[in-house]
Amino acid sequence: MAAMPGQGNSVSAGEMKNTTPAASNRSSSSGSRRGSSPRNEDQQETCDATIHKPDSTSPLPPRPRPVNYDKDHNEKVNTIASLTGAGVLTHTAPSYEEQRASPALLSRGAGGTPGGRSARDDGYCSASSTPRALDHKPTKGSVVTLSCYKKEPKVQIEEEYFYTEGSKRLRANSKPETSDGRETWGTGADFLLSIIGFAVDLANVWRFPYLCYRNGGGAFLIPYTLMLVFGAVPLFYMELILGQYNRQGPITLWKICPLFKGVGFCAVMVAFYVSFYYNVIIGWAFYFLMSSARSELPWVHCDNSWNTEQCWDSARLNGTNRTDVKYQGPLSHFTPASEFFHRAVLEMQHSEGLNDLGLPKWQLAACLGLVYVTLYLSLFKGVKSSGKVVWMTATMPYVVLSILLARGLLLPGATRGIAYYLQPELTRLKDTQVWVDAAVQIFYSVGAGFGVHLSYASYNTFHNNCYRDCLVTTLVNCFTSFFSGFVIFTYLGFMSYKQGVPISSVATEGPGLVFQVYPEAVATLPGASLWAMLFFFMLIMLGLDSGMGGLECVITGLLDQARASGAHWLRREHFTLLVVCVSFCIACINVTPGGIYMFHLLDTYAAGISLLCSALFEAVAVSWFYGLKRFSDDVEEMLGFRPGIYWRICWKFVSPIFIIGVVVFGLLYQQPLQYQQYTYPQWAVVLGWGLACSSILMIPIVAIYKLATTPGTFRQRLACCISPESEHEAIRGGAPVSRFTWRHWLYV
Repeated sequence: MAAMPGQGNSVSAGEMKNTTPAASNRSSSSGSRRGSSPRNEDQQETCDATIHKPDSTSPLPPRPRPVNYDKDHNEKVNTIASLTGAGVLTHTAPSYEEQRASPALLSRGAGGTPGGRSARDDGYCSASSTPRALDHKPTKGSVVTLSCYKKEPKVQIEEEYFYTEGSKRLRANSKPETSDGRETWGTGADFLLSIIGFAVDLANVWRFPYLCYRNGGGAFLIPYTLMLVFGAVPLFYMELILGQYNRQGPITLWKICPLFKGVGFCAVMVAFYVSFYYNVIIGWAFYFLMSSARSELPWVHCDNSWNTEQCWDSARLNGTNRTDVKYQGPLSHFTPASEFFHRAVLEMQHSEGLNDLGLPKWQLAACLGLVYVTLYLSLFKGVKSSGKVVWMTATMPYVVLSILLARGLLLPGATRGIAYYLQPELTRLKDTQVWVDAAVQIFYSVGAGFGVHLSYASYNTFHNNCYRDCLVTTLVNCFTSFFSGFVIFTYLGFMSYKQGVPISSVATEGPGLVFQVYPEAVATLPGASLWAMLFFFMLIMLGLDSGMGGLECVITGLLDQARASGAHWLRREHFTLLVVCVSFCIACINVTPGGIYMFHLLDTYAAGISLLCSALFEAVAVSWFYGLKRFSDDVEEMLGFRPGIYWRICWKFVSPIFIIGVVVFGLLYQQPLQYQQYTYPQWAVVLGWGLACSSILMIPIVAIYKLATTPGTFRQRLACCISPESEHEAIRGGAPVSRFTWRHWLYV
């Protein structure tokens, strides 16, 4: 075989057979082919050779059969020999039993060559696969398939051609996906709709329009776009790459840099904390949806049992109201909608504050339970089930928003509201708060740092175009924020016109907008119940997507870590039920009479500084410790192209500085913790910071634990903790550590 000729020459079966014991062990199949087909014992054995070449050549000359041919072919011999410039490699092809067990092994693609497994085969397990050496320089060689049975031994030779670097990347992109037992999305659209659904949430409806109005209208889009391009999108793209390449959850992913494994625990804890109060908002929306299913909305007038003497009905004359104070808007008075939300739904009148929570209201608890049942049914089968749910939850909000906008544009005062929404005030760009609001809004809107996008991407196929998904999701997210602003401000303009008050008296953000101002706006429309039901149905759809994403991060992260620790018996259905039940029990605190105070506390501290720290250390760990060169190599292997200089600079410098600036500004300019007229006691502030620090402290605690438990000298420990686990054995063997060189740290 060492003297085998190159291209254009032929090889017979007799020459390829090696009768030495070593060769036999190396090239024989794992099983025999006894009784594979009917045969005539007296039939003469033949050996046919076929040459597959692009041009015509002379047929193989007949060669004498070796003396021990019959003896040597009592068992099946099925090997592949690859001729390269470095020599000849042999590969064991699938046995007959393997082919029987997997019919796919018998299929042959166009121009395919039967193949087996080898160190050069990249995990192929197909009878039509060809061993490849994509990590070598362009070479020319032949692939020789020797498929010998006692009935009809054959030799097949197929030529390979020269391959350029571009064609190598193309071949790499077309290689079959290796199966690691991890489920994948049913289609690429399932994944795309899932990350769009998580990124487009309630904040797009109740926060962005108000910020745009408050911070200079159309001028606010300038800092918003800059923060989007240089801050949030690079981090979003990084998370998709990490999850898709490593196919691991947010905790086990950090085998690429064990020192920062605490970042994964931090992200999972933040996502779990957010589920305690975020799903409550969906429960409120369910309650409002059911309350809207009546001929007259319950927040139209002040004649209900829950209304107070201060209730102001703007539809009546001043003489018929119970208060003589001039009406100044829904945010300055106890309007019917405001009292319905605070007194009929939340029952705040039965609580004195955070130290007097009371018992959960059973109606709200039932609505909250309905939310968690929906989440469980969407998640317990993994992405196969949630990927189908998002087809409705991610698309229906756009249908409802379009209907509401078409109706709102017909209302008097609608154009006035849109003018206030978009009127640019360029002088506001001098205000630092405008830039901070833009940074915070786009960062939380995209959702980087939660670990949700990372978890979703881990179920992708290896060569999925996550670069395209990143850009599409970002554009859809920004469009939704901008589009929802038109919807909201058409109704705010109508409300301002009808009540004779300025826009500033009706414009607000958060739950106050969607549960007080907007319900009051639609209450005066013909067919108010229909418009109210459409609006709250849209809120439910927006919330469910994000609720599923947060719990998916928790389930994927903890389940992957448990199985990596040896708990392979743990089933996803049971673990999902456990996570959902724990989250529901804690969330019930927020449906008590004093639950709104706990809700506001969680909303302030659960995903504030801790989320920013999670994203910051993730960016630093990947771009500095794991290394931009290694990360760029991963992208090229996965997508076929390397990230450009824009992405590399943003990952290494711009995005971390962007996050640090937001964190510093947030720490220096803290607002006192209060809800309406209630000021939180000092112990509540301490509780909130303790909640935030509980997730942040996971980063240094796990880092110290890794340094303390890693075997070896201190230098070896440090090298192993900042290097991927695949390099640990070489490091302990004395190999050079690339992360101890300036070249690693200075690469951009």
